[in-house]
Amino acid sequence: MIEKIYQLIKANQAQFPARALCETLGVSHSGYYDWIKRPPSLRTISNHRLTEQILAIHRGSDFTYGRPRITAELADLGILANHKRVGRLMRKAKIKGVSRRRSFVITTHRNRHDRPATDLVQRHFKTTHINQLWVADMTYIPTWAGFLYLAVVIDVFSRKVVGWSFGENMTANLVVGALNIALITRKPGNVIHHSDHGSQYTSVEFGKRCREMGVRPSMGSVGDAYDNAMAESFFASLECELIDRRSWKNKTEARLATFTWIESWYNPTRRHSGLGYLSPSNFEKKLKEENQLAIDNNSGKQVEMLSTQ
Repeated sequence: MIEKIYQLIKANQAQFPARALCETLGVSHSGYYDWIKRPPSLRTISNHRLTEQILAIHRGSDFTYGRPRITAELADLGILANHKRVGRLMRKAKIKGVSRRRSFVITTHRNRHDRPATDLVQRHFKTTHINQLWVADMTYIPTWAGFLYLAVVIDVFSRKVVGWSFGENMTANLVVGALNIALITRKPGNVIHHSDHGSQYTSVEFGKRCREMGVRPSMGSVGDAYDNAMAESFFASLECELIDRRSWKNKTEARLATFTWIESWYNPTRRHSGLGYLSPSNFEKKLKEENQLAIDNNSGKQVEMLSTQ
C-alpha cells in the first residue's frame, strides 16, 4: 500500500510539492525520499523489461494484438508470463488490442432463375485435413474512388485464405477468380466449396468451372448466419485491423494494402484463436511435420520388425 502512495506522489510532484503531498496522504516525507533513493526492486526491473517486450510485440502487430496473442507471442520467444500479469502491465501502459465489431453487410443477391447447389455441409464445419472443405464469401472495401470488391476462399481446416480476387463489380468473374487462385495454390483432389446463394455462386460460369476442376459446390440455407460464420469472422478481422484504420485514395492502393495484409500478415503471421494461437501457415506446417514424424516412426518400426524376422 505504501508503495502505491509513493508512486502517486512521484507521479504528481511536478504539479505539487512532494512535502505537501506526503502530508496530505499521511506518509512521512523522509520515508518518501528514502524510497526515491532506493534502487528499483528486481520485480520492478522485470516488469519494466516485460513491458518493453509487450510494446515491441504490440507494435509489430500494427497495434492490433490484445492480451491472448501477446501472451502467446511471448511464450514463443521463451518468455513465460502469466496472462494476468501481461494484462496488468498492458493496462498500466495503456496498451489495447483492436476489437472486432463487424456490422452485418448484405452482399448476397439471389437470382431466382438460377438453381442453388445442395447443402453438402449441413453446418458441420469440422474437418480433419486441408483441402477437404472450403468456404467462400465476398465483401466490399471503401475508397475515395468508390468500392473495391473482394472475394475469398478459406480452408476450414487451417482458416487459411487460399484464394482471393479483387474486382470493380460483384460479378461471377470475381468469385471464379478467387476459386482459380485456390485451385492453383492448393491443387485439391475432391474439395467441397461452400458458399451462400449469391447469384455469382449460382451462375453458369461458376458452376462450369467447378465441374471442370472436380470441385463440389455446396450452398447453405438462406439467411443463416451460422453458414457464413467463418468467412464473416475473417472479414471482421480484416475490417477492424485494416479497413477501419486506413483510407485509400484509389482502388489500386486498397488492393495492394489488402493483398499485403492477407499474404504478409494474416496467413503467415497473425495468430488465430481457433488454431491454438498459431497462424494458418504455421498450423499447416505443424501438421505436416507431425505427419512426417508419424511416417518416419512407422517406417522405423517396420524396418525393426523385418530385421528381427
